[in-house]
Amino acid sequence: MQTANEYEQVWWQQGKRCIVGIDEAGRGPIAGPLVVAAVAFPPGYSHPEIYDSKKLSDKKRRALFHEVVAQALEYHIRIIEPKIIDELNIYRATQRAMQDISDMFAHADGILTDAMPLPHNERDVISLVKGDQKSVSIAAASILAKVTRDCMMEAYDRQYPQYGFARHKGYPTKAHIEALHTYGVITGLYRESYGPVAAMRQLVLDI
Repeated sequence: MQTANEYEQVWWQQGKRCIVGIDEAGRGPIAGPLVVAAVAFPPGYSHPEIYDSKKLSDKKRRALFHEVVAQALEYHIRIIEPKIIDELNIYRATQRAMQDISDMFAHADGILTDAMPLPHNERDVISLVKGDQKSVSIAAASILAKVTRDCMMEAYDRQYPQYGFARHKGYPTKAHIEALHTYGVITGLYRESYGPVAAMRQLVLDI
């Protein structure tokens, strides 16, 4: 599998140098942060193995993480904690984080996002559905975001092994919901506006 660079090529051929691809990991979990990453490669860049991070093995993602970091012109990673997600909702938190991370590239000529419109006025933005399968820059960003988040959830697993975060990464699997009901909500780690967590909080209030 290989993600094409056709969207980048159009802009590179126009003389634009810094094309930024942005993606996220962690919109669906009930626990843990949202991670947003952005990558800009040198003009003409391609890679035979970079693809949608969800389609790659964990071993391959981690190897490609280091290649992306080494080969990018510039990259940034942002961590959005559950408190912010609860305050804004996941869509707005994602959009704001992508907007903020794009502003970290002082010389960005164009921005490609994975299905997220950004309210930029001074820069060209293209929002691509399944962008991590269409743009090498977005796919690389998805790898940075996914590996970063997975490592964070593995660290939480070492701190709270009874919840199984290393296995489910915070997604609401049956085993995770059972652990949540057994051990309770960890303040600051769980997204309290999400249904299963909100229901737990309500249960505590009703008792």
